[in-house]
Amino acid sequence: MKILVTGGLGFIGSHIVDALVEKGHEVRVLDCLEYQVHQGMFPAYANPAAEYIIGNVLDPELLKVALKDIEIVFHEAAMVGMGQSQYQIFKYTNVNVSGTAQLLDAIVNGNLPIKKLIVAASMSSYGEGLYSCPSCGLVSPPMRSAEQIAAKEWDLKCPSCNGPLQPVPTPETKSLDSSAVYSLTKKYQEEMCLSVGRTYGIPVVALRYFNVYGPRQSLSNPYTGVAAIFMSRIKNGNPPFIYEDGLQSRDFVHVEDVAAANVFVMEHSSADNEKFNVGTGNPITIKDMAERLITGAGVELEPFISNEGRAGDVRHCSADVSKLKGLGFEHKYPELNIATLLDWSQSVSARDEFEAARVELAQKLARGS
Repeated sequence: MKILVTGGLGFIGSHIVDALVEKGHEVRVLDCLEYQVHQGMFPAYANPAAEYIIGNVLDPELLKVALKDIEIVFHEAAMVGMGQSQYQIFKYTNVNVSGTAQLLDAIVNGNLPIKKLIVAASMSSYGEGLYSCPSCGLVSPPMRSAEQIAAKEWDLKCPSCNGPLQPVPTPETKSLDSSAVYSLTKKYQEEMCLSVGRTYGIPVVALRYFNVYGPRQSLSNPYTGVAAIFMSRIKNGNPPFIYEDGLQSRDFVHVEDVAAANVFVMEHSSADNEKFNVGTGNPITIKDMAERLITGAGVELEPFISNEGRAGDVRHCSADVSKLKGLGFEHKYPELNIATLLDWSQSVSARDEFEAARVELAQKLARGS
C-alpha cells in the first residue's frame, strides 16, 4: 500500500512509519519539523526507507503533492500541549483544526481514491473520566470548578448526591466534555474526519490516545507528555514537579503499542468508522510515575508535591480497552515498562525548560483571574 503519515517525524508518527515499513508498505511522510519538538534538526531516528516532504499541512499545494497516489492516510500532525494551548489559541486551532480541514478538503475536492483515514484523537476530549457512585451508579461528573481547584479540593463528588466517587475505566461511549483549547481541537479533528468519511464513503478510524510514553518523546519540550517532562527534570538534577497531591491517575500506554494499534485498525475493516481508546486500562498515580523514573535513573531525588492546581486538569481518566481488544488487538506492554524511555534518555540531551513554561502559564492565567 502507498501510505501518507502526516507528522511522521514526530514521537508517535515515526513509530507508525517504522511499523508500516517493516510490513513492506511504501511510506511518505509530511512533517513541518516543529521547532518545539525537533529544535531545528532532522531526527536521526527517521526511517531511511520512507520518503520525506518537509512542509505544513496548512499548505494546500504541498498537500496535493503529498497525497499523490496515496491509498491510506495516517493523520498525526498536531500541536500538542494542554497548558500552552490556553494562550497560543490561534496556533493550536490553526494547525489542529484548519490543518485537518485542509487535509480533508484536498482529499474530497481532489477526488482522491483514499481507502482509509486513521486520525490521532485524544483522551483529553473526554474531560474527566467515568466514575462510580455507591448511591447513583456510573456518573460522568463535570470538570472541577476554579473555586474547587483554588480550595485544593482535589477529589470529585457525585453531581447528584455529593457522595464520594471511585474512578472506573472510561469507555468510548462516554460523552466528550472538553475544556482546554487543545482537547477541543482534538475533538474537532476526530469529529470532522468521521463526518467527512461518512459523507463521502471513506472509512475513517479515530484512535483516542491516552498518555503515551516511550523513546523519541522530546525531552526538551516542556509541553510534551508528563513522563518525558519528569525525565528531563531528572536528567538535569531537578525533582519532578507534581501538581495537586500527586494521587491523580493516568493511563500510560507505550508508543510501540500505539503504533501497533494504528496498523491494526488499518488492516481490519471491522474497525472502520469507529472510535477506539488506545490505553492499557492499568492507571497509576502521577506520584508513582515520578518515583519509578527516579528509581530507574538511579538518582537521589524526591518528587516535589506542589499542592497547586491547574484549571483544565482532570483528576482521573483511564481507558476501557475492551472495544479494541474485542477485535483481536493485543498489547506488547500491557503493564508500565519505562526501561525503553530510560534507555532513550541516556542517548539524548535534555533542556529542562519546565519551570519557565510553568511560570509563563501561571502569568497568562493570572490575567484572567
